[in-house]
Amino acid sequence: MSTAAPQRLRIAVLNRTFKPTAGGAERYSIALVEQLAQRHEIHVFAQQIDHQWPGVHYHRIPLPFTRPRWLNQLWFALATWWQTRRGFDVVHSHENTWHGQVQTVHVVPVTYSLLHGLSGASLALRWLKIVTSPRLLAYLALERARYNVAGGRCIVLASSTQESVMAASFPQCVSACEVVTPGVGAVPGRSTPDQRLAARSQLGLPQLGRCVLFVGNDFRKKGLPALIAALVDLPDDVFVAVVGNAAQKALIQQELSASGQRARIFFLGALPAVDVAYQAADCLAHPTLADTFAMVVLEAMAHGLPVVVSSASHCGISASLSADVDALLLTDPSDSASLQTALERVLEEGTLTQCLRMQGLRFARQHLWSEIALQQEAIYYKATANSVFFGG
Repeated sequence: MSTAAPQRLRIAVLNRTFKPTAGGAERYSIALVEQLAQRHEIHVFAQQIDHQWPGVHYHRIPLPFTRPRWLNQLWFALATWWQTRRGFDVVHSHENTWHGQVQTVHVVPVTYSLLHGLSGASLALRWLKIVTSPRLLAYLALERARYNVAGGRCIVLASSTQESVMAASFPQCVSACEVVTPGVGAVPGRSTPDQRLAARSQLGLPQLGRCVLFVGNDFRKKGLPALIAALVDLPDDVFVAVVGNAAQKALIQQELSASGQRARIFFLGALPAVDVAYQAADCLAHPTLADTFAMVVLEAMAHGLPVVVSSASHCGISASLSADVDALLLTDPSDSASLQTALERVLEEGTLTQCLRMQGLRFARQHLWSEIALQQEAIYYKATANSVFFGG
């Protein structure tokens, strides 16, 4: 008996910024689009676009103003609602919008950040701040509409650690939440010595010495100050390569000056593809203060790099990692002494390093985009079966 071909869907994807250098959330969206464009008609609606893929249709939303951000968020939601209210089987939003049957959550909701854990006078004062702020009122109103699941809307979370956050902020959403983690396109494994030298040459890094890689656009949030402090007590042949928004360098000048380590820290800017940086490195340090998942950790593992990363209370991917087996986990990512000790272990203990490399590769092979895209596709089919359409 022949099996019917899957229904080809017409899908609208909403992302204000659709470029690989923007960050993990954007690369997550881009990877799914690239995978699913082979099977469906994908239309991307964005204000900034730096991407081309066969079969994908791009629609640029005007950007009449960049400030204030909350006003632009409202404008983007309104403009995309108008353009996608008809003609699509599924509208998939990666942004804070009131429309779209599928909503992917990449960050902690504003509601949780503002109100969780407060009571009594503290709660009253916080609400006073909210009701006097058009910005906060706009974000909270958008979130309330976004997480209205009465008609069957699906809420996609990037990691299991987000489930408790959503339960605390929007308990009505719990039954509508599904976890679709980020993935990797391939698992190339550890670079050869020749590949490592070529990558370092391409990036302008020292040919000799051991390279600790840091990847993140928000240097403070992702923990670069702690890494700078840890570098002081690491061996002299160790240096740090920083991939991320070059403008962020100005925000950590005080830490750079105090450390006296400027000569050992190389700022590479935002790279269109981070693979060459993974090839150049000996390990990855990701002492993030807050990450819903941290794609860079998974990508580093796929390149055979041992990883030092914050524990699950700070970083979503760590909920799936075994300490000292898959990665070294930091209880307090702001503790530079603990970070320095962990990096020394990764760089000096050969048996441990080999174990982390092998386990990291195993973990990465279980998170391929080709398989994860099928999970997202199943959610799309589920959305088309819902009786209520959120496009209008």
